[in-house]
Amino acid sequence: MKKVYSTAVTATGGRNGHVTSADNVLDADVRLPKSLGGTEDGHLNPEMLFAAGYAACFDNALMHVIRQEKVTAGTTIVTAEVDLLQLDGGKFGLAVKLLVDVPGVDRAKAEELVNKAHEVCPYSNATRGNIEVKLEVK
Repeated sequence: MKKVYSTAVTATGGRNGHVTSADNVLDADVRLPKSLGGTEDGHLNPEMLFAAGYAACFDNALMHVIRQEKVTAGTTIVTAEVDLLQLDGGKFGLAVKLLVDVPGVDRAKAEELVNKAHEVCPYSNATRGNIEVKLEVK
């Protein structure tokens, strides 16, 4: 295994706190959404950050697979819907649905490309067997 990139983000204050990357590119407050007892919506939260990372990473994996297979496609779009779940015994978990649009490619080929991207994507590999991830091709 060869390390190809590293980063670090520091959090203080938990879900009503602040996150800062080592290079200060990410420097933002995070807040509880109303549904979790926060005062208002419209702020960053950990699930939103996870969704952004997964969507961007999966889209890049999909573009990688498309290039490798020399498929002509339009601009791909990946939306990650992340659910915070309350599990038994006071535990919490996540579930993800990836909504994927591969324009200019028939549905069967798009599903094949999405499944291959799911094997390549680091987020997919990290979550596989740990959380439910559903793939939906538009």
